[in-house]
Amino acid sequence: MRDRFELRETDAGGRIGELRVPRAGVTVETPALLPVINPNIDTIAPRRLAEEFGAEALITNAYIIHDTPDLREQALSEGLHGMLDFPGAIMTDSGSFQLAEYGEISVTTEEILSFQAGIGSDIATPVDLPTPPDAPRERAAADLETTQERLTVAEGVDVGDTLVSAPVQGSTHLDLREDAARHADGTDLDVFPIGAVVPLLNDYRYAETVDVVAAAKRGLGADAPVHLFGAGHPMMFALAAAAGCDLFDSAAYAIYARDDRYLTVRGTRHLADIDYLPCSCPVCLEHTPDELRALPDKPREKALAAHNLHVSFAEIRRIREAIREGNLLELVEARARSHPAMLSGYRALLEHADQYERSDPVSKGTFFYVSAESAARPEVLRHHRRLERLSVPDSLLLAEGDVSGGEYDEVWTLRPPFGPVPPALVQSYPLNTDPPERPDRAIRVAALRGVARLAEANPDSELAVAHEGWPPGILAALPDRVETIDTK
Repeated sequence: MRDRFELRETDAGGRIGELRVPRAGVTVETPALLPVINPNIDTIAPRRLAEEFGAEALITNAYIIHDTPDLREQALSEGLHGMLDFPGAIMTDSGSFQLAEYGEISVTTEEILSFQAGIGSDIATPVDLPTPPDAPRERAAADLETTQERLTVAEGVDVGDTLVSAPVQGSTHLDLREDAARHADGTDLDVFPIGAVVPLLNDYRYAETVDVVAAAKRGLGADAPVHLFGAGHPMMFALAAAAGCDLFDSAAYAIYARDDRYLTVRGTRHLADIDYLPCSCPVCLEHTPDELRALPDKPREKALAAHNLHVSFAEIRRIREAIREGNLLELVEARARSHPAMLSGYRALLEHADQYERSDPVSKGTFFYVSAESAARPEVLRHHRRLERLSVPDSLLLAEGDVSGGEYDEVWTLRPPFGPVPPALVQSYPLNTDPPERPDRAIRVAALRGVARLAEANPDSELAVAHEGWPPGILAALPDRVETIDTK
């Protein structure tokens, strides 16, 4: 078992945890955002990231430092923390991005890990081999074999107290991702980045991103901190957190600012198209859109980068609070309505509800049914699974409203989307939810799935459903032996 990462709260796949980083002497609370610092570009100073934005960790590129003589000399003489003037944890990348972009780099895993340790990196990264989405399986498997060989090499490099990451590759081949994660989990390495997803994110392929994350999570243990490489847009942080990611790195705040792009949790807007600033961060309180547009290029870039960071860190805090309160999926549902690709991503997450139900708390805050997707949440799946444990009388009426039991031995509540609820559980989480007054098809179908599950588990019991005007097409989902009574 790893002793660097400790979980405090969970909700769906989301986790609030503590990652102890011994070389820096700090503990990073997760989910955490690591702003990307380009050592050659001065956008937002690292010290400011810590003091103004609350950044507990950042990430920079050790390969750029290694291959830039002035930076290399400064980093070796001052150390990375002195060079960047940052009090928190510093993670370094190895040059794998440059390898993916340009096809060749001039360092080996041993060299770059030793260099990262030598300049005082707190979390170092070996030279993995990123395989882009949709690559042929043969290439993905061969690249993965190379990455795994390099992880074995990384285990043998003496880096002192520096943590070392074990990237999980495999392209869009989910079985390879799961195998890669299981192999990485079997090493003695410390942090587990899911790599080569930036092309998916750039193309708004959020559903496939979720599938990749879910596959990796199946191969990783609960004590494995998961880093989603390149997840820079705050719009998708909640979705990624619910899928089980603990660390995010973002260069988007700076890259978008250079192009006059303004981040929101609902998407990206160009500064030229904004008449009102929909934000209360210091930048937006102190400027109008016209004033921002009138700034010279560099001050405008810095101001937009600061706004983009404020929005990003605010979303991380919002996610932590949602996990603590047990309503992370409600936040994800709200974000899912901001873009069709986000909705696809959320639906993909719910396709893995069976997997995430295992880490979802049995008791938490109120279950809010806010969309048809709510009917597929892990809480509903869990209740349906537990129906077979219930003691069922010889004859049972499941009633949507207040109905007299008459000739039936007992009357239970029919509560969409959960279905059968015995009287003793009516006030228990999550069954104490109030369904919408105008229910959609999905909430009713989910309830009837629960009835069918109960009927299957109790073949000798007589079951009936008392409903308030449900359409025949929905009721057809019930087993033939379940009587239906329309009380409307």
